Amino acid sequence: MEIIVKKDGELLDYLVNNTDISRKNLKKYLTHGSIYVNNTSTTKYNYKVVTGNKIFIDTNSKSIKKLPFTILFEDDHIIVVDKPSGLLTMATEKEKTLYHMIREYLVSKDKRNKVFIVHRLDKDTSGVVIFSKDEKTKKLLQNNWNEFVKLREYTLVCHNKLKEDEGRIINYLKETKTKLVYTTSKDKGIEAITNYKVIKSNDKYSLVSVFLETGRRNQIRVAFSSMGNPIVGDKVYGIKDNENRLYLHANRLKIYYPHIKKEILFESKNPIEFKKIMK
Repeated sequence: MEIIVKKDGELLDYLVNNTDISRKNLKKYLTHGSIYVNNTSTTKYNYKVVTGNKIFIDTNSKSIKKLPFTILFEDDHIIVVDKPSGLLTMATEKEKTLYHMIREYLVSKDKRNKVFIVHRLDKDTSGVVIFSKDEKTKKLLQNNWNEFVKLREYTLVCHNKLKEDEGRIINYLKETKTKLVYTTSKDKGIEAITNYKVIKSNDKYSLVSVFLETGRRNQIRVAFSSMGNPIVGDKVYGIKDNENRLYLHANRLKIYYPHIKKEILFESKNPIEFKKIMK
């Protein structure tokens, strides 16, 4: 069922007043993530809808698997999710990964559905990740990634105060056979450019916004470690602390989306742990 919103309001109330579906069943659809506003699934009763929004109710979705994280955007070609920390994007071993969860979700909607990885985040990094639903879109995005990506913004919490409130870090990176990244000389490494701006700091930590010019493996973690400000919870490039997650979050990703021929921004709120540690 598809509805075009004709008056601003809250999602549940609007549907109760503008459909023949009972409030009880509408709540079930919301709880199950089967109601979409402009192709984005929501479970919030009080989700704000405005005139012109498109609401889709998947009334055949009782068997659809519910993902334990937020879908930021979904259409016929891509699905964008808010990846939690501690979850691998993909692995060769048979274990629960972000890829497998999304595949199960899509297949539960339609057995013909497929999913392809467009890009990845480290296991311990949370935030915005894009998957494609068809191989053509995957290749289109991957082959033009550096051209299509307009903004890559992260938020992190690192140890200590930074010497400068903002700056541009240029490192030359190299990897060991075990994929450990380290800094080296210009003639031996690949250039990695990381821009940052301090949002807030206290005696122990700094909350920092980071903008990438390049996208190298572990680039941000190595950059801040090299400055003497390792990211909190970084067990590889950091210092021993008692935190059980990496305080690095991919909160904004803007890309040129060729299917609509426009730029589109995907955003994820900073995890609650970031706010708590900075109090």
